[in-house]
Amino acid sequence: MNDFASIYALACEQHQGFENVKKRLPPVVSAKELRSRSDAWYLSLMMRRVFRAGLNHAWVDSRWHFFERAFFDFDPDKLVLMSDEMFDARMEDENLIRHHGKMHAIRINAQLVREIRGEYGSVGELLAQWPTTDGVMLWELFRKRGKHLGGLSAPAFLRMAGWDAWMPTSHVRAALVARAIIPHALTSLRDRQAAQEAINGWAEESGWPIAHISQLLAMTIG
Repeated sequence: MNDFASIYALACEQHQGFENVKKRLPPVVSAKELRSRSDAWYLSLMMRRVFRAGLNHAWVDSRWHFFERAFFDFDPDKLVLMSDEMFDARMEDENLIRHHGKMHAIRINAQLVREIRGEYGSVGELLAQWPTTDGVMLWELFRKRGKHLGGLSAPAFLRMAGWDAWMPTSHVRAALVARAIIPHALTSLRDRQAAQEAINGWAEESGWPIAHISQLLAMTIG
């Protein structure tokens, strides 16, 4: 069945009760808290997600204070003024994760943050204003205008920030396929929007945050 009650019951069955399910539900923060954070905070988080992709998350996190020191605490106004010489010097820093493409994305995504500030006032204001029922198009904004923010990176960044985002993971995809919401993948925009619509429906039915619906779906699989 495709109703929320059946999804909830299966997740609880797979994980030996609601208390175990509850421990894995991601935090979702208020619009006020989203607005309260600086653009530098969001850029640092965004880039930490970029560097986490394909690497051990705890290891990346353990190196992050070196990145903050090397890149002006991710102040976007300072980063866009970095010369190539300054950038090349940081590529020689053994304390950093010296992935050229991801390092190059720092300056590009700093410019994206500045553009968002010009359009919305701040990244926090963008997230506070954007309807959580249309997360797919927010991913598209970051994917198209940023660097290394495709795939899971944009939704993972939003989830890390506490925005009410669903995650297009393999487990969520499998749960959606099992319920005939999508045919076999989440590669097309049409399929992602179909998934969003279904998750929105379960959120409305249950009163649960979209991020929690997403996690429940994943837990029905594994």
